[in-house]
Amino acid sequence: MIRLSGVSRTFDGRSGRVEALRGIDLDVAEGEFVAVLGRSGCGKSTLLRLVAGLLPVTAGEITVAGTPVAKPRRDIAMLFQKPALLPWRTVLDNVLLPVEIFGWSRAKYRDRARQLLDMAGLAGFEKRLPHELSGGMQQRVSLCRSLIGEPRVMLMDEPFSALDALTREELSGELQRVHMESAATIVFVTHSIDEAVLLADRVVVLSPRPGRIRKIVDVDIPRPRTLGRNAHLADVARVSADLHELLMERDQPVAAGAEGR
Repeated sequence: MIRLSGVSRTFDGRSGRVEALRGIDLDVAEGEFVAVLGRSGCGKSTLLRLVAGLLPVTAGEITVAGTPVAKPRRDIAMLFQKPALLPWRTVLDNVLLPVEIFGWSRAKYRDRARQLLDMAGLAGFEKRLPHELSGGMQQRVSLCRSLIGEPRVMLMDEPFSALDALTREELSGELQRVHMESAATIVFVTHSIDEAVLLADRVVVLSPRPGRIRKIVDVDIPRPRTLGRNAHLADVARVSADLHELLMERDQPVAAGAEGR
């Protein structure tokens, strides 16, 4: 579904040229959930923006469903760290915002919006304004908004980072369920090892800047997953420990794309 071939990105600023990413080779299969993990400044968010078509690549190529990405597309939705809800619009109207932007039939999508809100545990909150909701509820609304157009690809840039630990774990559980029901292809950027292990089929570990693929870790643990006591607790702990050791390693030169699959 998503293919990155030799992707690099540099930025030119007042202090000179900064190489954010170098030689990224990665294939993400249709319906797969891939987490991107790495230290601050390693290019995780830049990678997501390249796939979204919000930034051009400096070198290489990105394709989604076989078509090169050159600009934002309707079949790619992006969820950011902050919900970015319009404060004067109700919950339902915020979810329906993409429908208005793309000129779709509001009547056609109203029932779907209500179904999404019900799925996210927000039934009965349709007429509330954003300031009447908790941070976790606002992010649920943002998730429903990103799902309204049934995107083939969802890109998520640390969407739970501003929330408390229990709310993050709760929303991680919700996202697992959404993913299993929607079968969307998801690329999820995070600083959290726990989030990566709970959510992903594979975890792409990036090296410090310039970001390169240090290793791709398979997370072969049955869903749904939790951090609590369950039959798969030992497997969750093992994968978490492996990722922790990878992130703690000092950077070593690697061949560009050697770990991509």
